[in-house]
Amino acid sequence: MPTVLRHGPYRFYFYSHETTEPPHIHVDRENLSAKFWLQPISLARNFGFSPKELREIQSIILENQSKLLEAWYGYFGTGSR
Repeated sequence: MPTVLRHGPYRFYFYSHETTEPPHIHVDRENLSAKFWLQPISLARNFGFSPKELREIQSIILENQSKLLEAWYGYFGTGSR
């Protein structure tokens, strides 16, 4: 479960066994969790974050999209989709 980014209270990571899904990132804070697709950036699922906090997280992902995609393809390879 490689952590790709830490930003404030958030940890951004992916699971090493999710090679069959399109690029995405998981984000956790305390007992809250969400999953976002990276191309295009959109919410895949949410477990407890408020709409306001989801917008903040999505903004962080947008600011770091290149870094997150680079980490994804660096780990899984360019053929993983």
